[in-house]
Amino acid sequence: MSEMTADTSRLDRTVFYALEKAIKSYRQFAQRNLREQSLDITIDQWLLLKTIHDEPGLSQKEMSQRVFKDYASITRMIELLVKRGYLKRSFHKSDRRRFKLALTEEGETIYKQLIPVISSNRKTALEGFTDQQIETLHHLLSKMTNNCID
Repeated sequence: MSEMTADTSRLDRTVFYALEKAIKSYRQFAQRNLREQSLDITIDQWLLLKTIHDEPGLSQKEMSQRVFKDYASITRMIELLVKRGYLKRSFHKSDRRRFKLALTEEGETIYKQLIPVISSNRKTALEGFTDQQIETLHHLLSKMTNNCID
């Protein structure tokens, strides 16, 4: 372990501080860009719409794991997105205790409006990185995640 990763005397010298700062900076930047486009949706709500769009059969528990939110937060987000008309909820065919979620026509519209903004946000955040550096960063972060999983 290097001195930089082991140093606890200065918070700003840890890799975890830099990682958290990068994540928070990106989220604030991305949210600001959504507001500037008059898109009344949060980054977390976008992640939930994207998850439902890409994997429509997931349970709420699986959705919460995909977007790193607790079950109660996912429930609140779903309620809000249903109220706004972005999601429709229907009973699951085989399990009446579960709901099937799908994007409504309005949900599909906002989803399509969000894609170029999200792409632009990511492009700006990764500006100056080579494909190899992005691949290496992804690999290192995955390794860190795996080190922390039971």
